[in-house]
Amino acid sequence: MTSDIARVNWVQLEGTVNVRDVGGVPTEDGSRVRRGVLLRSANLQHLTEDDIRALREDFGIRRVVDLRTDTEVSKEGPGPLHAVPEIAIHHLSLYPDGTMFLDQPEPPSQVGLLSQPAEEPESVDGRPAFVAHYLRYLQLRPESIVAAFRAVAEPGGTIVHCAAGKDRTGVVVALILSAVGVSAEFIAADYAATEEQIEAIAAHLRRSTSDLYSREMSKSDRIPPPSTELMLTVLDAIEQDFGGINGWLATQGWTELDARRLRERLLEPAA
Repeated sequence: MTSDIARVNWVQLEGTVNVRDVGGVPTEDGSRVRRGVLLRSANLQHLTEDDIRALREDFGIRRVVDLRTDTEVSKEGPGPLHAVPEIAIHHLSLYPDGTMFLDQPEPPSQVGLLSQPAEEPESVDGRPAFVAHYLRYLQLRPESIVAAFRAVAEPGGTIVHCAAGKDRTGVVVALILSAVGVSAEFIAADYAATEEQIEAIAAHLRRSTSDLYSREMSKSDRIPPPSTELMLTVLDAIEQDFGGINGWLATQGWTELDARRLRERLLEPAA
């Protein structure tokens, strides 16, 4: 592993954890992801005034991509950045919400947010179960993923988050980086960096004002590690099934203009 891959741009905030700037990594064509343009994080419910000031002034954050379900937003609240006029909130759940789950014993916001349910099989269609779980994001909410891409392409900085900043955030950020040409090796290293924050994430979610994450916290020993191998397998599966993320995007109304805007926002030109 090169020193570039090993380096993680952690951002220290008082009110959340697992925050990092994904900028600085190279693309396969020699460009580099800009710093201060795309941040990823656990949920933002407990941000302090100093945190908000840092996100606005130090990173120029102008958008939040909130990947939580409507149940999570309803029970936990939209977060303090919702009250900042110049910051746009894009609520883009990766699970079907509302009445589609009324016949299920547990809402989707409490099913596998962090840990793998005991009843879930070890493999699905010959792939590890968590790989199949991640691929379902593309199947269940393709419009949310495309909208997240378009939000990141807008002027100013974007912070992407879910509950832990591990699975939903990890996949969406990985797909965005893949779409602009970052290699699978670098993407998987960024995804795996969350392993350093697992204990901090668990403590952070225990601060929840609702009981929403208590089921997950009660079986935290079942949290699958965010390994490089898992993300490499996910990216390989997307390559096999769709010809890569750009192949998938082409089936979802993603245009050449969209692709150019995303690259212009995220990338510094090759030297």
